[in-house]
Amino acid sequence: MARDTTDLTPVSSVEDLTAYLKAGEKPEAAFRIGTEHEKFGYYTEDLSPVPYEGERGIATLLERMKALSGWEAIVDDGKIIGLYGSNGQGAISLEPGGQFELSGAPLETIHATCRESNAHLAEVRAVAKDLGIGFLGIGSSPTWTLAETPIMPKSRYAIMRNYMPKVGTRGLDMMLRTATIQVNLDFADEADMRRKMQVGMRLQPVASALFANSPFTEGKPNGLASWRSDVWSDVDNQRSGLLPFVLKPDFTYRDYVEWALDVPMYFVTRHGRYHDTTDVTFRQFMDGALKGRIDDPEPQMGDWTNHLSTLFPDVRLKTFIEMRGADGGPWRRICALPAFWVGLLYDKATLKAVDDFTSDWTFEEVSAMRAEVPRSGFRTPFRDGTVLDIARETVRLARQGLVARNRRNEEGNDESHFLAPLEEVVARGTTSGEELVRLYEEQWDRSMERVFKHLTY
Repeated sequence: MARDTTDLTPVSSVEDLTAYLKAGEKPEAAFRIGTEHEKFGYYTEDLSPVPYEGERGIATLLERMKALSGWEAIVDDGKIIGLYGSNGQGAISLEPGGQFELSGAPLETIHATCRESNAHLAEVRAVAKDLGIGFLGIGSSPTWTLAETPIMPKSRYAIMRNYMPKVGTRGLDMMLRTATIQVNLDFADEADMRRKMQVGMRLQPVASALFANSPFTEGKPNGLASWRSDVWSDVDNQRSGLLPFVLKPDFTYRDYVEWALDVPMYFVTRHGRYHDTTDVTFRQFMDGALKGRIDDPEPQMGDWTNHLSTLFPDVRLKTFIEMRGADGGPWRRICALPAFWVGLLYDKATLKAVDDFTSDWTFEEVSAMRAEVPRSGFRTPFRDGTVLDIARETVRLARQGLVARNRRNEEGNDESHFLAPLEEVVARGTTSGEELVRLYEEQWDRSMERVFKHLTY
């Protein structure tokens, strides 16, 4: 997330919070696609991570990106921590370990979001080259220890770093050493939101297998197809993972709100200052728990918006729906991730077909699949088959949905060609993480330098 929200509208009831989610409803013609991707910066001469400070640091990179793009700086306590474009052009932000993120604008087609990502990567390369910096498309940093990983000067991250070890064993790994691709999608009404959230929850482990791309840790294979997905098994289970209530046939906005109300907060911002509120839930905040601790202790809508951004379920609901299960990867994957989900969810007939295909999957079955995919990838068993069988069928359905959408570019091509990287993966039958290890062992003489070269944008 590029920046935290300031909205002084008072919150007086749970109905206000529910109405906030409902306000995301849009007519189908107004549906948009917002794509986010994170990448690791490194110095090309020695493959070391890029710190924030210094003549060749992240701050310098952001300042030069600002000059090139004309975007405005996002500043936290006097330090540049991101950029944002005017008129909804998107934003650039820093993840806790220096992962460089583009939060793309809401765009009409995958053609447009792919052009956006490619233009961003071209700008990053233009600025980074003179600084001796490269950027890596992968789901986790392949060589750096936690101690070697730089820490970005962002106030919310200091609160998170202190809190994470209290609620799980992998929170700092998640913050500092993982990277993802996400897509943000719209919904028409509560029934449409329900169906998309449920399909997304059921299929998120399949997406994790399709995009598994984090097989190295601290300079050697880690035995996993997706180390990043495995990290999420013990980050903070109060606020992350698979949410069983989402799969209920009568799931509503209010159900999500009631869950979010009882998750501990991270912070509240007042007058530009972050206050640690990790001992308080939002429900307690509404009941007056911060009186005497902060100025303006009554909840505001900006507090709720920020709180929702600190929840990490596999599918996250805001005024749009976020698909969160994919590892970071090469540039073609940045376009393939929205293609997969848009194909499944934005064509009504295909959404019904994929809902019918998955509707009898139980929470226990999906949870077991989610737990095993990081290790076994496509070989993960599911009923009488494997995740590979599901992946093949869902990629086929995604193609069907994109063809039906019929959004064509200047050359007359629809969006279905963006699925090519996923069709290659399912045809091969092994995850990208497993293929990286095969190349590392059989062709690259176990050279991390070759891994970096192969995955650099």
